[in-house]
Amino acid sequence: MTLSAFDPQPATQTRPTTQPVHAGGVSPSAKVTRKILVLGATSGIAEAVCRIWASQGAQLFLVARNSEKLAAVAADLKTRGAAYIGTAVADLDDTDHHAELLSHAINSLTGMDVALLAHGILGDQPRAEQDFHHAAHILHTNFVAPVSLLTWLSNYCVQRRSGVLAVISSVAGDRGRKSNYLYGSSKAGLSAYLAGLRNRIDREGVTVMTIKPGPVDTPMTANMNVKKADVNKVAESIVKGIDKRVDTLYVPFQWAPIMWVVRHIPERFFKKLNL
Repeated sequence: MTLSAFDPQPATQTRPTTQPVHAGGVSPSAKVTRKILVLGATSGIAEAVCRIWASQGAQLFLVARNSEKLAAVAADLKTRGAAYIGTAVADLDDTDHHAELLSHAINSLTGMDVALLAHGILGDQPRAEQDFHHAAHILHTNFVAPVSLLTWLSNYCVQRRSGVLAVISSVAGDRGRKSNYLYGSSKAGLSAYLAGLRNRIDREGVTVMTIKPGPVDTPMTANMNVKKADVNKVAESIVKGIDKRVDTLYVPFQWAPIMWVVRHIPERFFKKLNL
């Protein structure tokens, strides 16, 4: 199977029955079931977040590239209580098919309250320093592809004057460092884009949330010899942040003051640091 287009998979669970509606709105006893789109659903952070949402009875549509892993994640979320699960196999780097993919996902959910974008790669910094094609791949995956997805999703949300677009960026985007400046620059571009998008559409009732994790204990960071945050605690913070509709979330929270200091180190000193 080629990944030039997406492959919709059958839903793994039937939808919940509609709650009765009384004059003035939904019955106070009715449980609100959120409709959530997850792009890059097999990433460590996204999977942990989805486990929380599933336990809350959310309706989920999951998109990822690896069909076997996607099926395993969907099956696990079903057992955890998700009200509905739809899936599609897709290479999210393929921007030509984003509109078709997103339209299919939202039609499957019959709407959308939240979109979580967790699509990204760490890349190989030493290789990217010598190989422009690898550098371009990092920039495309972490910046260009998310911009394509968010262009469609933001216009969808603006038309409905509602929705949360939660996007995983990184603390690495706060300042370029020699150890990961290709990855960092892609995330810096993404964070700047999200800030501008938020400035444009917040007044339209749409929340644009920038999520900036430090190193998290997931397969993506398996080879990094640094202290890593527990992925389940990070997921809890993300879910709470989305519920509160915050603009920017550093996770764990300690990274906010740390990166404030890093951003304000004078360049004449910073360039001599071995970071």
